[in-house]
Amino acid sequence: MGGYSAPEKKDEIHKLLGYLPQSVAFQDWRTIDHALKTFGKLSSLTDAQLEERIPPLLDMLGLADARHKRISYLSGGMTQKVGLAQALLHEPKLLVLDEPMGGLDPLSRRQFKDIVLKLAEKGTTVLFSSHILSDVQDVADRVGIISHGRIKEVGTISELKTHFMLQKTVQVLLSGESSSWKELGSVRNVSEVVQPSSGVVLLKLKAEADADQAVNDIVQKIVELHIPVRGIWQVEPSLDQIYFNYVSEAEN
Repeated sequence: MGGYSAPEKKDEIHKLLGYLPQSVAFQDWRTIDHALKTFGKLSSLTDAQLEERIPPLLDMLGLADARHKRISYLSGGMTQKVGLAQALLHEPKLLVLDEPMGGLDPLSRRQFKDIVLKLAEKGTTVLFSSHILSDVQDVADRVGIISHGRIKEVGTISELKTHFMLQKTVQVLLSGESSSWKELGSVRNVSEVVQPSSGVVLLKLKAEADADQAVNDIVQKIVELHIPVRGIWQVEPSLDQIYFNYVSEAEN
């Protein structure tokens, strides 16, 4: 790692690596400040470095006012943030996060994702595992699918969509009553038309279809049929669909 081999250079490797386990545990009699200083010294940070880094880190995580509060008084989400703080304190080149957003409220989840994106922009490699695939889709450049303890597929979300040949879909939002939407099935490269709910029409495209051209053809047909429409757009397959498609293929 980083040009070093373990275990001969484990101290150098430790400085490069930040880790947040799935279950964060601190001695509950410590304060946040005490806990971070202890972990910081394990990473060979000086007192001056700790005093310089702890305040902005706690401020970024929304913990500035709780710096001298005991761990035993923290909520699960706040404790998770302290765990992230200790992982970031020594400014690692590789950050490993195991189910990092467990226990976080929606606002904290959004803040966490923003932090991950900023770290990536600065050159930090972030490797994290999660069962909440929408979180992965929001921040990941590359995704690995793990099954039975082994990595089965790796790629960008776009590459995985292509690999599993997920069907492209165009969604049309109607602005009024019309039964003419059924005739959109005659548009070239449209394989199926369904109405899953009132006012919403989904057009599934053939595998070889050019999505942009298909949307243009659909718009022309809508104008021709005088179908009242509020919007039309291509629906991108989600990471959940990619995963379910993989599981389905594996079972077959």
